[in-house]
Amino acid sequence: MVVLALPGVVLGDFAIPVELFSGAALANGRNPYRVITCGPTRTVRSTACVLTLKRDLAALRSADTLIVAGVGDINRPVSPKVIAAIRRAAARGARIASICSGAFVLAATGLLDGHRASTHWQLSGELARRFPGIQVEADKLYVDHGKLLTSAGASAGMDLCLHLIRKDHGAAVAAESARLAVAPLERAGGQAQFTRHIPPAARGSLQPLQDWATHNLGDRLSVTRLARRHATSIRTLHRHFVQQTGLTPSRWLLQRRIRRAQELLETTSLSIDALSSQVGFAAASTFRERFRALVGTSPLSYRRLFQPHRSSRSRRSKGW
Repeated sequence: MVVLALPGVVLGDFAIPVELFSGAALANGRNPYRVITCGPTRTVRSTACVLTLKRDLAALRSADTLIVAGVGDINRPVSPKVIAAIRRAAARGARIASICSGAFVLAATGLLDGHRASTHWQLSGELARRFPGIQVEADKLYVDHGKLLTSAGASAGMDLCLHLIRKDHGAAVAAESARLAVAPLERAGGQAQFTRHIPPAARGSLQPLQDWATHNLGDRLSVTRLARRHATSIRTLHRHFVQQTGLTPSRWLLQRRIRRAQELLETTSLSIDALSSQVGFAAASTFRERFRALVGTSPLSYRRLFQPHRSSRSRRSKGW
């Protein structure tokens, strides 16, 4: 795991992957990542300090994963040596990700051409203007193309890193990493970068209702039942949900169902029919449709992605 810092590096974008991957731990306590920091030179100046890095660009020759931290000045040309080193790493099969304005560095290499990509919402228009071959997803926290990933601003960089840990080592390891970082392991890449949020007053808070609904998803809850439980009208409930969560009640309920389904796909062997019923869908076909629309892949594909160790054991037990 190599984290690349360029001149003018954004310290938050650099520190997040270094800290998260350095602190990750398997069940036996072993850290599965060897984190190396590098740059075009061994010292790189940010806006606030000078960083002393472990390696120079030679570190990219053996990197299995490369994280490109954001840069403070997107108008500063990317060094041809940096571009060549990143391209060689990609050609060798390395997984490459960027955080925030690091997308401009990846765009300069040409690797993002023909792909979807995310960056900070304030920079998305400029990224699209400069690199018309990229489909810029202005509202996405991160975009995952397998070997090529991009994320929005600093906190979305944390979402991306936790996503990578979960892909590599499962939900439990990622959840512990999130707990140590005091960060939520909730936000999928398709979630909007920013949501208008009004902190609820002590009276009228939706938290008790949300907690109850989360523990009763299998009852096939409806907005009408939520309103009845909250002792309010559907119209008022709708207004409170939008104020406090940025989502309508039905959208919030769908997201909770899909998130719970993700947890079950990651940690159980429930059939899709049983799982869909457990999270409140009347038909498995509806569940598959909603899951794909929100997550971007089928439930079975998601299970294969996030249960790599279980899949490997199954293949070995069957003599594959």
